[in-house]
Amino acid sequence: MTRILVVGAGGMLGRDLMSELGDLSVEGLARKDLNIRDSAEVAEAVSGFDVVINAAAYTKVDDAETNVEHAFGVNATGAENLALGTAATNAHLVQISTDYVFDGRAQTPYSEDSPTHPLSVYGKTKRDGENAVMNLNPRFSIVRTAWLYGENGPNFPRTVARLGREREFLEVVDDQIGQPTSTIDVARLIRALILSGNPSGVFHATNSGATSWWKFAQVLFEKAGWNPTRVRPISSAEFVRPAPRPNWSVLGHDRWEACGLRAPRPWEEALEEAWTHYLKGVFEEHRP
Repeated sequence: MTRILVVGAGGMLGRDLMSELGDLSVEGLARKDLNIRDSAEVAEAVSGFDVVINAAAYTKVDDAETNVEHAFGVNATGAENLALGTAATNAHLVQISTDYVFDGRAQTPYSEDSPTHPLSVYGKTKRDGENAVMNLNPRFSIVRTAWLYGENGPNFPRTVARLGREREFLEVVDDQIGQPTSTIDVARLIRALILSGNPSGVFHATNSGATSWWKFAQVLFEKAGWNPTRVRPISSAEFVRPAPRPNWSVLGHDRWEACGLRAPRPWEEALEEAWTHYLKGVFEEHRP
């Protein structure tokens, strides 16, 4: 039986990975269990596993602009250590990455082989992590995702629910376009990769379709039975943050079907499942 290790098992995606892979031979290590910046620790941890999924990451996008060394340590050096450790044991490494490796200046979905050009420190650290994995372990899958939300962790829908209770109006950017993506769906896509024999290459694990943050927030308000006109659109220029965001974060999914796998489903379908499973309860807790 294939032995699987999830690194970063305590995070939002990591916890769904542990759940979706629960009927397989899977073990998890949270941040407190493994320092991925330590190459010796990593080499020992990955020994004996056939597949290692790196869901550990420094994801504080704005803080990364000033905590540069720490961000690179986790996202780039950590990925490098895992690539070296898994290569030494001939294990397959699944590296979770991000839309932030792109500059967001495209007008059509980014393909899996589109050139990367990150704008932020966070994006650069994840790009360097990708490169380390591709260069050091020929048995790899880069799985890029974006606009993640899940049951176990802070995310956009939870923020919308909280602010919807606290404020009369919400101002949400309308000029950043992307794909709201359920961590449950990402976990299922990675499961499909593993069960198909771990094809190598780059995969985009985002729900299909596209919307803006503003429209996403309006949909959440509508589902909750709240007045969607309370969500007002603003531009990115009106909501300046330390790290630049890609204005276009729509990723293409051709690689899945090329490998005989089902492409990701529309974001609206994934949101409906998440709403029934847990998001409805989140909004009911925060009803104005």
